[in-house]
Amino acid sequence: MTQALDTGTLGRAGRDYYEINKTHVNMTRGATGSRTARFEALPKSIAIDLDRTALIVVDMQNEFCSPDGWLASLGADVSGSTAPVRAINSLTSALRPRKVPIIWVNWGVRSDRLNLSPGTQLTFNPSGCGAGLGDLTKRGSDPGAPSYNILQKGSWGAEIIKELDVAATDVFVDKHRLSGFWDTPLDSILRNLSVRTLLICGINADQCVYSTLVDANFHGYDTVMIEDGVATTSPQFCLDATFYNVRFCLGFTAKSADVVSGLPSI
Repeated sequence: MTQALDTGTLGRAGRDYYEINKTHVNMTRGATGSRTARFEALPKSIAIDLDRTALIVVDMQNEFCSPDGWLASLGADVSGSTAPVRAINSLTSALRPRKVPIIWVNWGVRSDRLNLSPGTQLTFNPSGCGAGLGDLTKRGSDPGAPSYNILQKGSWGAEIIKELDVAATDVFVDKHRLSGFWDTPLDSILRNLSVRTLLICGINADQCVYSTLVDANFHGYDTVMIEDGVATTSPQFCLDATFYNVRFCLGFTAKSADVVSGLPSI
């Protein structure tokens, strides 16, 4: 990315703005230090300021990724749900030393479910007669398996899968809707960290990841979905449509290797 990005400006020059041309978007807002990352993305290559960037990982939890979890119990094929692990671990290992915040946004519902509407509970209990959000269930199909409450904060199902590298210094946000922004402290946390650009990973790409990215865009954040850092149990056309919509009207998509290779030296 050696081409000067000086052919156009979007936003308020000197304050909140992008510098753009036909192939590149500079989202550093005038930052000139050594903390600029430049990498290939779609629909254009981008430059971001690491001092204003965070990585958000959505819903990489036992409930959605484990063959013993709730999603698998409904008949969903979760075999591909751990596909983003390598990309996510690559990003966290590269970004932590560079002091970029790592934020895990996960379902963690209240035990009394007082903030869950019937419409929200319907998705998890479509017949109204089964086990839904917060209900007691068995782990897997073994009758002797331990019980837990579905996606309740602190439960086995709500835990981040063990394949991911999680650090005590990371930030953890509980949510109770598809979006990580709705009725959570995520926006306040990001603003207190002076974050403007979000690299977003997790599952399902077309559901909770997408909803979080949409709300991030609506809140004014720059959004970059990591293509190999997301997966879904939905049909392939859902993932294709998600990438299309992100690139067309919500931000950018990029591959984890391109992001890592574009990072400045420590």
